[in-house]
Amino acid sequence: MKFSVEEFRNWQQKKVTLLGMSGVGKTYLSALLRHHQWYHYSGDYRIGTRYLDESILDLIKEQAMQVPFLSELLRNDWIYIRNNIKVSDLGPVLSFVGKLGNPELGGVPLEDFQRRQAQYRDAEIAAMYDVPSFIDKAQKIYGYQHFVNDVGGSLCELDEPSVIDLLVEHTMILYIQVTDSEEEEKLIRRAQSDPKPLYYRPEFLLEQTKAYLDENGLEYAAQMDPDAFTRWVFPRLFRSRIPRYETIAKRGYTVTSREVAQVRDEADFLDLLETAIGRSA
Repeated sequence: MKFSVEEFRNWQQKKVTLLGMSGVGKTYLSALLRHHQWYHYSGDYRIGTRYLDESILDLIKEQAMQVPFLSELLRNDWIYIRNNIKVSDLGPVLSFVGKLGNPELGGVPLEDFQRRQAQYRDAEIAAMYDVPSFIDKAQKIYGYQHFVNDVGGSLCELDEPSVIDLLVEHTMILYIQVTDSEEEEKLIRRAQSDPKPLYYRPEFLLEQTKAYLDENGLEYAAQMDPDAFTRWVFPRLFRSRIPRYETIAKRGYTVTSREVAQVRDEADFLDLLETAIGRSA
């Protein structure tokens, strides 16, 4: 959706998709807006509770069945296992995605990793297709006036144009851009200090895995330290995503991560959106 500033001010039921790398402030804004009659739709929460729920539980049960005491309890239906995913804590989703590398160091073998990556991609696409129905639910069932779509950092990697078309049709795209090297390095250092599971395009994954193996004199992905690989690959992933984000952002509006950091309430957020619209005019 595109607006003039006046059209945006008169938009009674505002619907915004926040786009950008993890760590730029999407969830910060979404959490803030929840206190101001905005429905917070978390793509990763929907993925974990709807589209990967069974797969996550199967993975947990597979591990539990290797423990004799737990396997007996599970076989006899004396215990049950369920996810406890929260919007603010998506640990089960991250655990399912995992990190590529040596299983003895907590890594996931390449074939299994690729399978999980494909499942995550399908789940993210499905979660984005659910956005229009949740816009409707947010207003008709829960009584929220506005809607914010907090998407995962991997949205630009999906290579599924219909997803972007749908989000542009139903929401205003707001890209949160990291604009200077200082902010970029800060975000990269933060990600490297606590390496988390990531989604990679299949071609990018194979290309970077080969480069890492060659650079470190290794033969197989199963020899890689999963945290070391994740730290090594993150800057490359970050920079490969920038042109992809910018392509999508042309269909919406752009603000900077520094501008987002100055937002303290809904009024600040709306002022920032008007600024972004004015800049694009």
